[in-house]
Amino acid sequence: MSGIKSFEQKQIRSHWDEKEEQWFFSVIDVVEILTKSPRPHKYWSALKTKLITEGRYPSHQLHQLFLS
Repeated sequence: MSGIKSFEQKQIRSHWDEKEEQWFFSVIDVVEILTKSPRPHKYWSALKTKLITEGRYPSHQLHQLFLS
């Protein structure tokens, strides 16, 4: 089951993994809503780079969420 969730009238792509019994949400969509960035992909990329230079690492389980 996949779908679109709404938060503050914005859409967030989501996916339900039946095997793991958990929801997955698009980081890019969440970044766009929380930061109001016009370029959320670039914002997320810059944030990951900054975290790595500070010795912190984003989860290795971040994958692109594709929805049809």
